[in-house]
Amino acid sequence: MIKPPFLSIVIPAYNEAHNMQNGVLDGVVSFLKTKNYTWEVILVDDGSTDDTKRLLQSFVRKHKYFKLIENPHQGKAGTVTTGMLKAQGTYILFTDFDQATPISELDEVLPFLKTHDIVIGSRAGRRKGAPLSRIIMARGFMLLRTLTLGIDVADTQCGFKAFRREVAHDLFDRLQLYRTNQTNEGSRVTAGFDVELLYLAKRRGYSIKEVPVAWRYVETRRVNPIRDSIEGLRDLLRIRLLALRGVYE
Repeated sequence: MIKPPFLSIVIPAYNEAHNMQNGVLDGVVSFLKTKNYTWEVILVDDGSTDDTKRLLQSFVRKHKYFKLIENPHQGKAGTVTTGMLKAQGTYILFTDFDQATPISELDEVLPFLKTHDIVIGSRAGRRKGAPLSRIIMARGFMLLRTLTLGIDVADTQCGFKAFRREVAHDLFDRLQLYRTNQTNEGSRVTAGFDVELLYLAKRRGYSIKEVPVAWRYVETRRVNPIRDSIEGLRDLLRIRLLALRGVYE
């Protein structure tokens, strides 16, 4: 029987040909090769419509500890969930393909998994380069999140979250809003996914540690302040209704 790796890293991909050509994954490889623990990287392609899948296939053939899952299009939530449920590392991290939070921030996060079930990167006060609209949107959503669900986490939306394996498998198997068989059009960032994940973690009594991480703003068409604010509020209300119906019990 093959011993599971110490760390699994799940990276969702949707139309990331530009980042592939810019060598984003080469930086991940360079960092991980310096570590003395075993690791695997699970790349999950979300039915990309550009050259991403071909580039990922070529990359995986050249890098032994990288694996590729080719998904039909589901959106980021379903794509991350697929990878997290397949990962077998003692600890599992999911992170964004564009590396807005660089993989080197693992050094800040991993030590806390010795004492906590979940460790999440936090950009609170560190949104360098972000436009004012993004900052206002984040603060407004934080207020609504607290009032609606009582979640006392400063930054639920940072795409850099690490879990003990058994905790990850428990939580991702229980998500309701954006399950793996549900499609979210395009590659939009869905606020409800992260919020439901952390709300469920709180309900199940898991300990959560926020750790400040480096973060750089990456321009993307996947974020629309007005549309995303409306969808974020909708998701908060949906989570609240599910809770009132006892779905998370």
